[in-house]
Amino acid sequence: MTSWFFNTYHQEPVIVPADLSERQFQIRAATPADLYGVAQIITESFHSQKGIWGWAFPLLRLGIYEDLKHRLATPAPHHVCLVAADTTKDAANNLVGTVELGIRFSHSWIQTGRSFPYLSNLAVRPQYRRHGLASGLLKNCEKVSQEWGFQDLYLHVLENNYQARQLYCKLGYRVHKVESNWNLFLPKSSNQILLHKHLSNDLST
Repeated sequence: MTSWFFNTYHQEPVIVPADLSERQFQIRAATPADLYGVAQIITESFHSQKGIWGWAFPLLRLGIYEDLKHRLATPAPHHVCLVAADTTKDAANNLVGTVELGIRFSHSWIQTGRSFPYLSNLAVRPQYRRHGLASGLLKNCEKVSQEWGFQDLYLHVLENNYQARQLYCKLGYRVHKVESNWNLFLPKSSNQILLHKHLSNDLST
């Protein structure tokens, strides 16, 4: 069975603003050679390399890499990892963004017994943020969800991640549920918000 992790059907160019107009970008499915780069992007987006926890960064990156490697080795029919790649000729490290899409089942967020597409690990390298790459990754996930036969898409965002919430709101995502954070080790950490979008029947939008 061919995994969506390797499927190259969703390759397409990304249009970016003038300050990056000299560079060319493409959204495509991840390949095995992309795993380390994907792990680096996710780790640097969600974990600091500075301060008291900086020493743990390589360990966190290794854990994320191994998780990705495991999902690659046991492909599911409804799973895709997309990457945004800088295809400019002189690009030294061409992966600049990533996102994963999969199917979850019977969770308390949604009706019991119902499967639903869930988006995770949306991350873009800091120097490439706010240039349309995250939007391009999200829109590709929406297309894939519809091709799988779903009309709804869910994701989590931290309540204090205002830039991400602004992006999701702009693209039509709405609050489905606010979840209290009961982490005893991080009592001041932000709540999670479950967002939902009902997808249009028009794949071209």
